[in-house]
Amino acid sequence: MTRRTLPALAATALAAVLALAGCSAPGASPSTSPTPSATATSTASGELTVFAAASLSGAFAKITDAFEAENPGVTVTPITYDGSSTLATQIIAGAPVDVFASADQKNMDKVSQAGLAGTVPVFTTNVLQIAVAPGNPHHVTGLSSLTDPSLKVVLCAPAVPCGNAAKTLLDAAGAAVTPASEEQNVTAVLAKVKAGEADAGLVYTTDVKAAGSAVTGVAIPGADKAINSYPITVLKGAKNPKAATAFVDFVRSPAGQRILKDLGFGA
Repeated sequence: MTRRTLPALAATALAAVLALAGCSAPGASPSTSPTPSATATSTASGELTVFAAASLSGAFAKITDAFEAENPGVTVTPITYDGSSTLATQIIAGAPVDVFASADQKNMDKVSQAGLAGTVPVFTTNVLQIAVAPGNPHHVTGLSSLTDPSLKVVLCAPAVPCGNAAKTLLDAAGAAVTPASEEQNVTAVLAKVKAGEADAGLVYTTDVKAAGSAVTGVAIPGADKAINSYPITVLKGAKNPKAATAFVDFVRSPAGQRILKDLGFGA
């Protein structure tokens, strides 16, 4: 190599160094490459099947709208809402589901023990309230009021999360209640109170809030003794795992948590 070529090589090397420095220098234009989360969201597509606890119907309707707006390639098929025990049984029996959101850990554990659940983070919580007719005509003040034999009280079945929580609270209060019926999900309990077919029913705080003026809610002292934690999972047999993961991530994201909080769910 001649002496005469050295300055040219040095200039070329210096230019390359400066170009690299310019890419990362403060004030430089940000990269147009999407972030990993944006990439995961934008590439999700196809149909998504979700099973969710009945108490999540209002929240997941809003979450689905927001999720589809951010993921235009994904279509969430009409979500199946029911008691968590019923949904868990259907999943174990082979129902083709991508995402399962339970209202308690017990029924999620059944799916996990069957080897069908992935990771199961808890994404929200809920507590019970007494739903009565508007204006509380029977003057229900708490769980002890429900022992009045003249009152028609409706509860969730014990296998259902809202029924298990109701039993915990009633036992702790020493309130022996003979229900007029035991329903398979909390929506059915609320429907009977709204229709006047029951004088009172134990439902979630979120159900009372969603019902608006159709019912009156009576707070239960010590309701936090039976907090329901809601876990969610991408099922191992999911036909659309990418969209399922994106959905679960959205539920747990600040946007999803805001929707849940606005509807009365706990952190």
